[in-house]
Amino acid sequence: MPEKEALYEIKDGIAYITLNRPEKLNAINPEMRQLLWDAFQDVKNNPEVRCAIVTGRGRAFSTGHDLVAMANARANEGPSTGDLYIVQSNIWKPIIAAINGICLAQGCGIALGSDIRVASSEAQFGWPQVKRGISSVSGPALLSQVVPKNIAFEILFTGEFIDAQRALELMLVNHVVAPEEVMPKAEEIARKIVANAPLPVGAIKEAAMVGASMDLEHRVAYAQSKRDEILKTEDAAEGIKAFAEKRAPVWKGR
Repeated sequence: MPEKEALYEIKDGIAYITLNRPEKLNAINPEMRQLLWDAFQDVKNNPEVRCAIVTGRGRAFSTGHDLVAMANARANEGPSTGDLYIVQSNIWKPIIAAINGICLAQGCGIALGSDIRVASSEAQFGWPQVKRGISSVSGPALLSQVVPKNIAFEILFTGEFIDAQRALELMLVNHVVAPEEVMPKAEEIARKIVANAPLPVGAIKEAAMVGASMDLEHRVAYAQSKRDEILKTEDAAEGIKAFAEKRAPVWKGR
């Protein structure tokens, strides 16, 4: 039986989502997109998951849409490109992109939809759609919100790639490491996150994401309301008690 186009497993509170079409540079076809949708839904709803890592198998993170599927009018089957970005933005758990290689178009969208990004020194990033007569979703919707518009427009209008170091300069990624260190670095960050109380981690992400569309007064009020909710939890009491007793806290997620 052939392997699935995307693999999913949970270990020690960390969900691993692996794009698994290495022979196609992890180009995203409808089957993979459905599996990614299902994986993100489990990350969102499964209490065993505290953090997720998204990566690609082989030498690419993802080259984006499978153009063959698109040419065969299959690109719109199941969840859409935009659906993946929306579901990612509504998961109140940290998502780390471990960008192991070339990352283009919708692959970049999934990476930018993640909260923390670790890139291989050999990674390249780009939105080459204009070279194929195609428009972009993730470029105008995500890239132009992460970097200044003049920078985003140059990348999007020319379709030229940027290397990992330039991505770091533009703060598109948090870390650039040797290829063999991409997953270890992502896991190091994930373990630090999982060691912390899950409820405030989720509240911080929710307050930041929901508050992004608010003015400062309402953004502060919303963040304060989430803070006040967390102060009433068992984990908040446990954290304060553990600090006073000079011991490691035991989090229950409630």
